[in-house]
Amino acid sequence: MATELTIVPFEPEHFAQVIELGNLVHGDNYLSMDSLAKMHEISFAKGINASFVAFDGDKLVGFRLTYAAGKWPVDKWCTPDEWGHDINKVCYFKCNTVDESCRGKGIGGKLLSRSIEVTKQQGCTAGLSHIWLQSPGNSAFRYMSRAGGKVIKKHPNRWLESSHNEGYYCVICKGDCYCEAAEMILEFEPLPSSKCRTT
Repeated sequence: MATELTIVPFEPEHFAQVIELGNLVHGDNYLSMDSLAKMHEISFAKGINASFVAFDGDKLVGFRLTYAAGKWPVDKWCTPDEWGHDINKVCYFKCNTVDESCRGKGIGGKLLSRSIEVTKQQGCTAGLSHIWLQSPGNSAFRYMSRAGGKVIKKHPNRWLESSHNEGYYCVICKGDCYCEAAEMILEFEPLPSSKCRTT
């Protein structure tokens, strides 16, 4: 990185750059203006935004999209009875993406730390994620495991419906996505009482 890393809350002015990086890394139609608008909306709770973007100068080099608890669909790919946490206190780590040229520099971890910090302020006690097990070098699983994430269940063909219904083109499968996801729970340390927000 040529300049100092800057991490700021994810806002609409970042949509175009986030789509460009997200679709480059994950595949065509992974993100769109419509989907990002919804993701941005459900990132908020108590007036706090849980999603962040990272810049190296003017260049977007990473983003972490996180949904506030109670605002994301607990669907057939979820096993809430195994989470060990109130379903209304679990946020969702939708996507963590870092530009290939900037990987291995701790950007993903810094983005995750920011999201954990604010979701705890939102009232969350844990975060759930569906980790892409076919990510290059299985980096997504290694990254979430290092952060303390625990596997709940593995889900084959997690994103196949996105291929059929939204035209998602998987960069690994070279078309329809047959990748497997690991449903992982990441438990948070309690927020110090001095930092608790009441608004």
